[in-house]
Amino acid sequence: MSPLATGLAWTLGTIAALVLFAAMLRRRLQRLAVRVIRRSGARLDRYKLQAKPFVAAELLTDPRIALAVAEHARANGTTAKAGWERVERYIDEMVPSFNLLAYYRLGHPVAERVLGLFYKVVVTQEAPRALAALPKDAVVIYLLNHRSNADYVLAGYALAGEVSISWAVGEWARAWPLEPLFKAFGSYFIRRRYREPLYHAVLEAYVQLITRNGVTQGIFPEGGLTRDGRLLPGKIGLFDYLLGIARDPAYRGRLYVVPVGINYDRVLEDRSLLHEHARREAAERGDAPPRGGRWRQLAGVGRYLGWNLTRLAFGRFRRYGLAAVTLGQPVPLAPWFDEVGAERIFGLERHERLAVVQALMNELMARIGQIVPVTPVPLVCAALQTLGGDFISGSALRERVEELRDVLRELSARGLEGEGTLDEWLARAVEMLELRRVLAPTGDGYAVLPRGRELISYYANSIAHLVGPFEAGVRARDALLADLLTTGEMRVPRRAAVPRG
Repeated sequence: MSPLATGLAWTLGTIAALVLFAAMLRRRLQRLAVRVIRRSGARLDRYKLQAKPFVAAELLTDPRIALAVAEHARANGTTAKAGWERVERYIDEMVPSFNLLAYYRLGHPVAERVLGLFYKVVVTQEAPRALAALPKDAVVIYLLNHRSNADYVLAGYALAGEVSISWAVGEWARAWPLEPLFKAFGSYFIRRRYREPLYHAVLEAYVQLITRNGVTQGIFPEGGLTRDGRLLPGKIGLFDYLLGIARDPAYRGRLYVVPVGINYDRVLEDRSLLHEHARREAAERGDAPPRGGRWRQLAGVGRYLGWNLTRLAFGRFRRYGLAAVTLGQPVPLAPWFDEVGAERIFGLERHERLAVVQALMNELMARIGQIVPVTPVPLVCAALQTLGGDFISGSALRERVEELRDVLRELSARGLEGEGTLDEWLARAVEMLELRRVLAPTGDGYAVLPRGRELISYYANSIAHLVGPFEAGVRARDALLADLLTTGEMRVPRRAAVPRG
């Protein structure tokens, strides 16, 4: 045999051995990941294991996409070939490459350690028996409020023992190394505020394909992070696509929504979000927005990382309090379809159907609002917000926090998340606010520092939808007291909600 033939045979043999070794290693790692899942008891959505080319092939045979390609070609004066090439790019962009080992052997342990470094994580279930009793063939959609970019990690960690969620992720994560990581964890990317009909035809076909095959969905219906801390109205575009699988009557009894509430004692990017909020408000007023937005954010991130790395190196790093998740009562959608009439709904014009779906989303957002965890810092900030003023006495603050806690328990059966007495939690929250230069101890109380006002408002807003009745009661009481001081008489209006104190 000639040297060339020998070298070629050796090269081909090496390639074959490497391919065989890679296949054996992949199968071994898959078996290892499956054993991990079985030990954890998590439910495995088997369709997530389908190879990306298989999913792409199914989408390319969808007649709705073919119609959308033809319409795109007519509307834009292009060829069908150009339209199909566009579809293939969209599919490649959306479809993930879920990796069991990455999710359960890399993602979950790393999330546990990173979250444990920054927070004490508290996970509660409003109805654990109802969650455990969901049918095996249930098609589950988790709807979550969106407080931080860490929500993906926090919620994924909280649910890793139950199920691996397929997240709808915005374009912000389409950068290395985030994109390959999110795709390995089973997330798919969506272009927000991208109006092209062809793109939305592909997106609708994809989310319905995976949902019909039992892939558990996770959606942040607010459509983005809350910039001022308030719970935002729910958007329905993606949710409407998911409901579309109920055109087949077999799925109407299998669809369930699980509301999830998330809250933090500290959102890592809070000041950046507040700065974005100020820029948007300035733009809406027609004013020049504050200068140096992006550079200011980068400088803030640099200072934040440098400061905390220094504290970590010297053993002075302290966790940021609680990161809390509450899983709500599962909501079966079969009764809703029966009430509104599924056949009638899917026979309506799109704008008419969306109005009905929006009413459902409003109800689900109200459920999310009711289970948003009340952690110490938001509670104390809500108390500071209702008290007002530049100086708050310690006794007044404690009394107001206690009042708020009692009202929240009465209105929504919620109090402080976690362990400890009211005084212990108040002390921890105040300490965190002092470290962030929101409060400064002065005499027998606390001075509210000027730069702390916006943070107080931001964290108070996270439970503002729960505190609203209390604030109305405070305003009524103050009006009554003012009336007494000016006229000497107290005229109590009918059904006035006056808190004690």
